[in-house]
Amino acid sequence: MTSFAQYPSLNDCPVIISGGASGIGASLVRNFAAQGAKVGFVDIAEEQGNALAADLVAAGQQAKFQRCDVTDTAAYQAAIGHFAQAHGDALVLVNNAAHDQRHDWADVTPAYWDDRMAVNLKHAFFAIQAVAPGMIKAGRGSIINTGSISWMIMSPRIPVYETAKAATHGLTRAMARELGKSGIRVNSLVPGWIMTERQLTHWLDATGERLIEDSQALAGRVYPDDVSRMALFLAAEDSAMISAQQFLVDGGWANS
Repeated sequence: MTSFAQYPSLNDCPVIISGGASGIGASLVRNFAAQGAKVGFVDIAEEQGNALAADLVAAGQQAKFQRCDVTDTAAYQAAIGHFAQAHGDALVLVNNAAHDQRHDWADVTPAYWDDRMAVNLKHAFFAIQAVAPGMIKAGRGSIINTGSISWMIMSPRIPVYETAKAATHGLTRAMARELGKSGIRVNSLVPGWIMTERQLTHWLDATGERLIEDSQALAGRVYPDDVSRMALFLAAEDSAMISAQQFLVDGGWANS
């Protein structure tokens, strides 16, 4: 028996998640599906996405995957439309897709800037644009924009990523005002250094371990499911009067 919360309002709720094939995204997909939600998710990792959807369907849960590059706005909005046909209009959107590619500020070109903004920010706005009419019609909905503590703690070698993630909370605040009178909540979910496979493989070393020990208020490591459990709360009707806020899941690292 799990010790974590079950949210009745998420049962049969249509949910859309971007970047759902691995890492935090895959955890989000699994956790929403376990709540009984009807999950539609996109990713460029086709093999992983198909495998995850197949696992969930085999377990009797509701999940559909479509390969999609979220930087192709027309294709992404079309995918959102296909999920709506299958599951009904989304009542939850989790703008999770992102990529923290390292870069030197001196080498950034206008083309690289535009590409990184498309990967880390632009798609979130156009996903909101696609789901908002259905939420307005329903008179309710929850939009969750995934941020990052990186700009708060001034992480090195990702200035364009940090700019996009700082702007994400600006998007949250703006759209919370635009959509709030229609019963739609918009919040930012801000992970710390999450122990995904990618982070463990590429970035976590002895120096990183010491940095976590010195920086987090809490002992231990923060995992994708820790982020997902906050997303579930923000998606559920339990958070019905919470909007325009940012919620850090970082072990007590950043000063928000």
